[in-house]
Amino acid sequence: MNTLPEKIKAAILVEQRKPLIIAEINTPKELAVGQVLVKIHFSGICGSQLGEIDGAKGEDKYLPHLLGHEASGTVIQIGPGVKHVKPKQKVVLHWRTGVGIEGDLPHYLWNGKKVNAGWVTTFSDYSIVSENRLTVIHDECDLQVAALFGCAITTGFGVVENNAKLRIGESVVVFGAGGIGLNVIQAAAMVSAYPIIAVDIYDNRLDLAKQMGATHTINSASTDVAAAIAEIMQHSKIDVFIDNTGAPTIIQLGYGITKPQGRVILVGVPKAGNNINIFSLPLHFGKVLTGSHGGNCQPNVDIPRFFNLFNQGKMKLKELITDIYDLDNVNIAIAGMRDGTIQGRCMIRM
Repeated sequence: MNTLPEKIKAAILVEQRKPLIIAEINTPKELAVGQVLVKIHFSGICGSQLGEIDGAKGEDKYLPHLLGHEASGTVIQIGPGVKHVKPKQKVVLHWRTGVGIEGDLPHYLWNGKKVNAGWVTTFSDYSIVSENRLTVIHDECDLQVAALFGCAITTGFGVVENNAKLRIGESVVVFGAGGIGLNVIQAAAMVSAYPIIAVDIYDNRLDLAKQMGATHTINSASTDVAAAIAEIMQHSKIDVFIDNTGAPTIIQLGYGITKPQGRVILVGVPKAGNNINIFSLPLHFGKVLTGSHGGNCQPNVDIPRFFNLFNQGKMKLKELITDIYDLDNVNIAIAGMRDGTIQGRCMIRM
C-alpha cells in the first residue's frame, strides 16, 4: 500500500549565507529501489550544515536543496529491494554508509521546481532516505538521544578510536567543544587519556566540556593557547591534537605543538581556498597529519555497541542536548549555534 504523504514540511537552503526557508514540498508518487520513507522525530544540527549554508566548500551547485544528516525516526514504507529495515521500526539516520542498498536520490518539487536532496536529509517531518543510511534501534530507545548516534557520537568516538588511536595516559587537545568535540572529549576520558585539554571561545561550552571529562579548559578568545598548553604540559609536547574548527591557524598551531611522532587529526573542514602552511619534514619521520571522515565509523556495527554503553550508564548523552526547537524555528537555532548561546547539541523536534 502506498503511504507516501503528498507533501512534507521541510527547511530548504535556497541561497547561501541566507536563512533557510520553511515550506511544504511535493513528494514523488512512489519509492524507488532502495528508498525508505521515514517519519523524522528529532534531528540534530551539525557544524556541517552551517558550513553548507556558509558555502565553506565553495559555490553550491545543487541549490535549492534539503539539509541534515543525523536524526531518529520511524520507518513508514520501504521501496523495492529493501531488506534491512521494515515498517514501524525505529531507526537512526546517518550520513556514513551502513548496510543495504544505496537508492536513487529522491525527487522533490517546490512550486513546480526541483528541490535536490542527498541520500539522507533530516530537516523535514518526513524524509526519503537510502536504506544504507539507516540503522535499526530498539523500540524503547530514547528518540532524542538516538538522533545523536547519526553523527555526533559516532564521529566523536570514531575520531578517538579509529583516527587518533588514543591510548591510556596520552595527552590530547580538543580544539572546538561543539557536539562532536564534546564526544571526542568523552571518548578520550573513557580511554583514560591525560591531560584532556578542551579549547573553545565560549565559557559555557567549556563548562560542559568539563562535565564530559576535560581535565583542563582554555578560552582561546582571551588566552594565549600555545602558552597555556605549554604550562599545563610543563613544556612537553602533545601526543594528539584534534581540530574541529577547520581554521588553518589552529591546524598549524596543532602541528607545531605535537610531538615528533604526534598525531594531528582534522575533523573540521577549512573553507575553500584557506590552505595551511607547514614544514612537512616531520611527516617523513612519524608525525601524522590526517583528515577524519566521520570518524571512519561503521554505523551498523558502531551504533549498537555505543548504544549499549549508554544503556549501561557509561556514556553521558542527555547532558549534551541543551536546546530543542521546532522546525519553524530552525533559523533561530542556527543563530544560537553561531553566537554561542547554545551550549551543547541542539535538536530540532518534528
